[in-house]
Amino acid sequence: MLDKEDLRGTLARAMDVEPSAVTDDADFVRHLKVDSLLALEIVIVLEKKYGVKLHESEFGQLTCLRGTYDLLSAKLA
Repeated sequence: MLDKEDLRGTLARAMDVEPSAVTDDADFVRHLKVDSLLALEIVIVLEKKYGVKLHESEFGQLTCLRGTYDLLSAKLA
């Protein structure tokens, strides 16, 4: 089972922000200033850490912690 707090920490490290800034619904682009290059880096980090393949068609779900957690949970089920 995917641990949400572990995911929060992974995302915070990738974005170089405090974990408390990565709230369930904080939009990565609007609230956390993620640009397209950093978004790609985040995808790579997630793929390596969790051993999943994220397809371009799924990137739209990676907009906040909640969406990222839901997508990864489904892939790891």
